[in-house]
Amino acid sequence: MSIAAQSRTAANTGRTPRNRDNPVTSSYSALLKIIRDEGLLKRRRAFYITTFAFLCAGLIAAGTGFFLIGESWFQLLIAAALGILFTQIAFITHEASHRQVFESGPANDRAGRFLANAVVGISYQWWMNKHNRHHANPNTVGKDPDIEMDTISFQVEQAQTRRGLMAWLTRRQGWLFFPLLLLEGVNLHATSIRHLFSKNKVKGRYTEITMVFLRLSLYIGAVFFFLPVGMAFAFLGVQLGVFGVYMGASFAPNHKGMPLIPRDSKVDFLSRQVLTSRNVTGRGMSTFMGGLNYQVEHHLFPSMPRPHLARASEIVKEHCAKHKIPYTEATLTESYGIVVRYLNRVGLAARDPFDCPVRSQYR
Repeated sequence: MSIAAQSRTAANTGRTPRNRDNPVTSSYSALLKIIRDEGLLKRRRAFYITTFAFLCAGLIAAGTGFFLIGESWFQLLIAAALGILFTQIAFITHEASHRQVFESGPANDRAGRFLANAVVGISYQWWMNKHNRHHANPNTVGKDPDIEMDTISFQVEQAQTRRGLMAWLTRRQGWLFFPLLLLEGVNLHATSIRHLFSKNKVKGRYTEITMVFLRLSLYIGAVFFFLPVGMAFAFLGVQLGVFGVYMGASFAPNHKGMPLIPRDSKVDFLSRQVLTSRNVTGRGMSTFMGGLNYQVEHHLFPSMPRPHLARASEIVKEHCAKHKIPYTEATLTESYGIVVRYLNRVGLAARDPFDCPVRSQYR
């Protein structure tokens, strides 16, 4: 089977392909040198200042619209706009956590902590802890928190443990994936708050608790003060729903349905990052997904600013072709199709072994 065929099979089955050509592990050093020589790791402060200015203008416009519209169901348009704006700010926060915005690590952390806690309302330290573990071991069983069992089962072994209502949901989890993302906004807020009050070591715990609860209190308080109760609940529901779907729809296409790496496998850094990541192609994707569409390059060079990722992808693609390392790309709709099919295949493991597939069609 060719390397390309192995890659397609792995994307459909979720299993790690056997790479018989054994790419040279030291080739990453050569690749990194090319990237550095082209200046692709240099900061692009003007880009982030401009992007942040546009987002601030958007928040001001949304806030102004909120007060001018008053008690009207048109407020739900403002809520949807805020869901989009908070997601875009979360993208900037993600980039700051990777040291993409400023040269100084502390400056990036200060910006990220403020944006995450005080603007988006999610713990920065919780996100850093979870996301750093993901980057170290993407799609690695037992090490990547993004494939741990939650409402969704990402591994057959997880699906096989489901019983009752959860088994029913798991069997259909591919089709239910995007509807379930409507609740992801609430889940992100709740999980990060639980982390802040957990027994785990949390750097700046009380600062983050203060910022998160001050943000949530002021935001929720303003919504319920200026809007009738029913409209206020609808406003928050729309904002959190849009935020959850947008966040999930931006992160899910990048790794779901790509090869899973067994916990104890020895895989070199370059192969690990490339084989488990999928780029999303298409005009405007870098803006829509906050640079996450160049997932391969983001994993290989986490501190690379967003504007440099497109050029880096050309270099990485050529390098992977030279060393016969599968490099996966798909359009947004194709990647969503892969995610849905993969989750449904995993979900079939939750089927009752004594359940007749033919009979189930007539229930």
